[in-house]
This record gives sequence, C-alpha cells and structure tokens, in this order.
Amino acid sequence: MDTFWGPDFRALERADPEIAHVLLAEVERQAGGLQLIASENFTSSSVLAALGSTLANKYAEGYPGERYYGGCLEADRAELLAVERAKELFGADHANVQPHSGTAANLAAYAALAEPGDPVLTMELSHGGHLTHGSRVNFSGKWFHPIGYRVRADTEQIDYDEVRDLALAHRPKMIVCGATAYPRLIDFALFREIADEVGAYLVVDAAHFIGLVAGRAIPSPVPHADVVTCTTHKVLRGPRGGLILCRAELAQRIDKAVFPFSQGGPMMHAIAAKAVALREASLPGFRTYARQVVKNAQALAAGLTAEGLRPVSGGTDTHLVLADLRDLAVSGRDAEARCDLARITLNKNAIPYDPERPAVASGIRVGSPSVTTQGMREGEMRQIAGLIGLAVRCDPDTVAGASRLADAADEVAALVRRFPAYGRQEVMA
Repeated sequence: MDTFWGPDFRALERADPEIAHVLLAEVERQAGGLQLIASENFTSSSVLAALGSTLANKYAEGYPGERYYGGCLEADRAELLAVERAKELFGADHANVQPHSGTAANLAAYAALAEPGDPVLTMELSHGGHLTHGSRVNFSGKWFHPIGYRVRADTEQIDYDEVRDLALAHRPKMIVCGATAYPRLIDFALFREIADEVGAYLVVDAAHFIGLVAGRAIPSPVPHADVVTCTTHKVLRGPRGGLILCRAELAQRIDKAVFPFSQGGPMMHAIAAKAVALREASLPGFRTYARQVVKNAQALAAGLTAEGLRPVSGGTDTHLVLADLRDLAVSGRDAEARCDLARITLNKNAIPYDPERPAVASGIRVGSPSVTTQGMREGEMRQIAGLIGLAVRCDPDTVAGASRLADAADEVAALVRRFPAYGRQEVMA
C-alpha cells in the first residue's frame, strides 16, 4: 500500500484536497474504532494495490480470448488467474469472476435458471434473507414469484419442514438458500434433497459465509448446489465484488447471463484484486483466520448474553451474531446510534417475528471478521461485548450517559491502538 499511497496520495492532495481529506478521514474512522459490520472486513495492502492499478483503465468487454476490444492480453491473464484460483479454492467446475456485486451475481443466477413469473422459493427478508431473495422492491420480487420460508418461532432456525411443504405445494423453478442475518449453519444436503424432490435448481447465496468455506471453517455448499453466488468482500477479505461458481453443464448459461445479459465491461482492476484475495485465501494462515472468526463470534455471543442481549437462536456457528434487545427496552436504531458514539460500528437489524418496523428494529447484528483480521481473540471479544452492553444502556441525552459513552470511546481507542488496522502512518509511508 505504501507504494501507491505515497507519491500518488500526495499528488491527490495537491489536485483534490477535499477528496484527499475524505480518504484520510475514512482511514482514521476505520482505524480509530471497532468495525463490527458483519459484511465488512479489512483487505490486505496487496488487494488495495490491485484495486488502484492501471487495469482500472482497461475496457475488456467479453471473456478471455473473446474480447470485443484490443489490448486485453494482461486483462485476460488477470481474469484467468482469478477463475482458476476460484475453481481450485472451492472445488468448483466453473467460476465467473465478472459480477460487480453479490446482487449482480444473484441477478445472473435468476436469469440463467428461471423465466420472469416463475415461482422461486427463498428465505423471507424479515427472517434473515436478502433483498434479492424475493423482496417486493427488488427485481427478484418484481420479476419472479417469490414464496418465502421462515425460521421456527421456537428455535429461530430454518424450518426445513416448511421448506419441503412449500416446495411440494408450489413446485418452484429455483430454491435459494443463504442469508444476511442468519447465524447458524445451513443444511445444504437437505436443501439439495428437497430441490431434487420437486425438480428445482438449488442456488446457494454464500455471500456472507464463503470466506468461512474457503478457510474450511464450515461445510461447503459447492458439492450440493447447482449454482453458488458469492461476494468477494466480507470474510473472504477481498475487494467489493461478486463471484459465481457452478456445475460444468451450467457454465455457458451463467456466463451469458453475466455478459451480455446483465453487464457490459468488467472491472478489471477489481478482478485482479479478486485474484489476489483468492490466492491469499488459499494460504494456510487463512484457515487459522477463518476458524478464529467463528471462535470470536461465539465468544462475542456469550459475552452479549452476559450483558442481557439475547443472541437469536441461542448463539452462532458463523461470523455473525444477531442480538435481541427487547429485554433492555432499547431499539436497534437507538443501540446503533449509541454504539456509534462509543466508536463501535454495527447495524440495527430486524429479528425473526420482529414487532418493530425495519427502520427501527428490535435487534442489532454484529460480526467478527474485521476485528479478527486485526488479531483480536476471545478475550477481546468479551471486552467488546461489555462495551456494547454499556453503550446500549447509556442514554446520550443525559450527562451521565454521555460521560459513560465518552469513557467507552476512550477504551475502544486504547483497544484498537493495541490491534491496529489501517493506520495513518501506513497509508502515508
């Protein structure tokens, strides 16, 4: 990172001091607090270097060896490296590394496997699913006919009996599993069984947990799914972007659904950065990291329980914890704002069967990827849980509450100094 943040950054400071200030302020925000958004992480300096490379200049519409523009030799090399690394890392027949995002990857999966109006069985957004799993405001709900499955009220885990009953009743063209706010492992083999029972394609949206799969910390969906869609950020620790893995017989359909159906020219700098991240994820140290992400999330769940924040489903098997705040009589919206004052970044989140509207929510979602990248372990997770518990209980409109939040912010600052992320000294070296 120092090679391009040095003279290049100083040139940016001279050319556009306002944007330079934004970039520095964001570095300081990330480094100066706890980043607990479950869908975020800190990329390596090598990933950032690829993102800031001159591949950003290259238009490479098409696929390696079949581009619509000249001068794509190096672009082809970068993309082929990313594809081969993805296939090897996940044991997949085919990989497409061009999707700009997880949503773009999901759009391509729908386009490849279903027609507008087809029934699609997906996890309800209010129970942990994603916008692209059938939300009425999204293409998935506007163009297709979503049937939503939920979690059980007693266990707060996926109701597989309901999944099977809905599949038999509606005969969906596709079944989608995967979530953005579901802390437990998903039984991919059982989903495969249900899909086969009704003749449906099985699509696994592994955006949140594909990094844990790469690190062999949780089971892989690849042997069971027809298509696996992913993001390359989150636990995988790469650039913001999408990735699709699929069976060999679906490769051509997936590729055509990405280009030319839903995208034009790929972002070659991002694809190069994906290749870097995929190589990093193949190294032995990444497995240690992925296992620690899960251990840290579990320690965080235990610590939050001690603070009176109830983990939904009783805990976590992955990188995230969804916590119910109703026993504290604090909304997710207020908890998020109070934690922000303590330099703790997390997000409000609906819980299953939430009585509040999503903009208020009864819960918060916290994740361990970023703090694990910083080197924190179980002991720090217990400290963080205590800080969250303190912050959530503090009313910032009172003198005492504001003072306690300021003290918590100081404790956070001391903690991240011990476990630095991106420091000003690194980016300005």
